[in-house]
Amino acid sequence: MADPVAVTLVLGGARAGKSTYAERCVLDAARDGRALYVATTDAALSHQHGDADMLARIDAHRAQRSAGWETIEAPHDLPAVLSMTRADPRPVLVDCLTLWLTNLMLAGRDIAGETARLLAAFDDRAAPLVLVANEVGLGIVPETPLGRRFRDEAGRLNQRVAARADQVVFVAAGLPLTLKGV
Repeated sequence: MADPVAVTLVLGGARAGKSTYAERCVLDAARDGRALYVATTDAALSHQHGDADMLARIDAHRAQRSAGWETIEAPHDLPAVLSMTRADPRPVLVDCLTLWLTNLMLAGRDIAGETARLLAAFDDRAAPLVLVANEVGLGIVPETPLGRRFRDEAGRLNQRVAARADQVVFVAAGLPLTLKGV
């Protein structure tokens, strides 16, 4: 791969500026201003359940992206989408791994197996891949068993992706801090 930073993980808390930073990274790598945005939310499900907050977030993310972005929704089979886009010359942004994990947990999927598939899809890419994830382990201990399992699964997912990534950046208050790589 020509680009020395093939896979970047962008971590941070809610509303920390992760997506904005990740989008800038992808656009900086886009030779012609074109990029792929892989959304892990299920917009149809949000409409069906009347989740006005999630729909507003989706609209806000769409509004801040320029016309050169193509959006692909991958709420469950993210590894397949990444494998299909492996040879695409456009850089890819995945936003976000934490929501993808939520979807997998709610569907009763094998998290370790899906994570292994995800990591395999990072190999032999024609263009940079930037992934966004929430750092959920810095707050209070969740009250419920499901909340604690989610926090633990998110931590394990972030560790595995960070170990495989060429660069890891933590964003707090809109400020990036490089934890690994350039």
